[in-house]
Amino acid sequence: MAGSPAEPPPTPWVMPDPRTADPSGVVAVGADLEPGTLLAAYRSGLFPMPIRRGRAVGWWSPDPRGVLPLDGLRVSRSLRKACARFEIRIDTAFDEVIEACADPRRPHGWIDRRIRSAYRTLHELGWVHSVEAWTADGRLAGGLYGVAVGGLFAGESMFHRETDASKVALVALVDLLRAGAAADAGAALLDVQWTTDHLRSLGAVDLPRSAYLTRLPVATAAPLPPAFGGPPR
Repeated sequence: MAGSPAEPPPTPWVMPDPRTADPSGVVAVGADLEPGTLLAAYRSGLFPMPIRRGRAVGWWSPDPRGVLPLDGLRVSRSLRKACARFEIRIDTAFDEVIEACADPRRPHGWIDRRIRSAYRTLHELGWVHSVEAWTADGRLAGGLYGVAVGGLFAGESMFHRETDASKVALVALVDLLRAGAAADAGAALLDVQWTTDHLRSLGAVDLPRSAYLTRLPVATAAPLPPAFGGPPR
């Protein structure tokens, strides 16, 4: 079980109002990627992403916001069978997961050295977690990583080396969030930033920014799921 996360020093930056985003979803550009800044951003409804790979970091609040309702995950028969082929582990290979997600050969890659370094630091503090799908012979087949703040899990990226492995990791993540205390109160919020055809096929939906911002403080104030350092049920 993960330990409780350590609160970093507060950010010196004032978080901008996420409702002031331009049509692309960018609210601001600049600042830093220190742990306190990143956590303040997620708690405010923002997330960082370079405007273009290797360029200035933008702070985003898209409208609508992609979320995956925990009771809306679509698990096909073939995906359910795939779940039986992999072992799920938490935080045993975070570096390998983020490196795989950052592979520059992937289309639309955006995870650069700055992002990797910043999220490794947050991982060491207990705020960022990897959910991993392993083969029976001990190979990492796929996984995902994201930021856990209370009942909020902000998914950042996922990858697969074997068919359906990243989907299996997502199924496991939803199960972990359902098992958390936050899910009992209906406060869990699985943020996927933007919906894509792939995520929609799994049950992701668009949530108006205003609705996301209403749900956000309820989620971040809820207990962490036990798998990410929260209290056991």
